[in-house]
Amino acid sequence: MDDPGSRSLSLAAFADQVAGCTKCPLAEGRTQVVFGSGNADADLMFVGEAPGFHEDKQGVPFVGAAGKLLEQLLAGIGLTRDEVYIANCLKCRPPGNRDPMPDEIEACESHLWRQIELIQPRVVATLGNFATKLLSAKPTGITRVHGQEQETTLGGRRVLLYPIYHPAAALYTPRMLDVLQSDFRRIPELLGRELEPPAQMLAEVAAEPAVQLGLF
Repeated sequence: MDDPGSRSLSLAAFADQVAGCTKCPLAEGRTQVVFGSGNADADLMFVGEAPGFHEDKQGVPFVGAAGKLLEQLLAGIGLTRDEVYIANCLKCRPPGNRDPMPDEIEACESHLWRQIELIQPRVVATLGNFATKLLSAKPTGITRVHGQEQETTLGGRRVLLYPIYHPAAALYTPRMLDVLQSDFRRIPELLGRELEPPAQMLAEVAAEPAVQLGLF
């Protein structure tokens, strides 16, 4: 997985598999699966809610007004969307851009877990309520947890989970732009942070010499 281009190839192969997904009824009304886009070797991954009208037509996440704002926010910290990876909880557009249903999220989440496993990001920024609740496995909404990073294990890898408001929030409430910009400014520092290995891994490493000595 660490060979140059190997993640990209593995991700492309997985995208081909997901393109034919029929795990939930959303498959019946989609134009195409919106798998994700960006750098397969990215240290920073964004996870949004679901594709909208334009994403469904183009097959790329965040290509509408919210996507343009996301690109501006990235530019503000010296990044482009080609340097990060962007995906959604759902890979198919819900009718009328309604909120995802619990059974739809459940049917689609294994695709997202596999993406995270293949990309191996250091920071996973969740955009909005649905992505934050799914990846944190907690019911707390984005208003209370935005800008508060937490270490967790996703895709078998220790990552920093970083909840942020969805860029669309700033399109409807302009004062939210200041909050988004403030939260984005912390991302470079988070990318450089060293993470503690999972407790189970530490326990196994600590136990290994004792096992070799025949103490257990």
